[in-house]
Amino acid sequence: MARMQHEALQESELASEGGKCDALYELGLIYSTGNGVEVDLVTAHKWFNLAAMRGSEAARSYRAELAREMGPAEVAEAQRQAREWLATH
Repeated sequence: MARMQHEALQESELASEGGKCDALYELGLIYSTGNGVEVDLVTAHKWFNLAAMRGSEAARSYRAELAREMGPAEVAEAQRQAREWLATH
């Protein structure tokens, strides 16, 4: 089971390399729920932010929900990571 989750995560990360909205959103879900990885709200916010930029209303909603659970420094870090990802992809 863990191997399947790891493979699914790898596939989502590969798909996100192309900036596909659904893949970015899926990565947000994976990191926000801890599905096969440790829960990481900063990373989840980053992926939801990127998916929201590509038009995902669901990602926009989840990003806002996460931001309410995070401190200002965590949100700022997630935004920095999203900008970094955009600069390299």
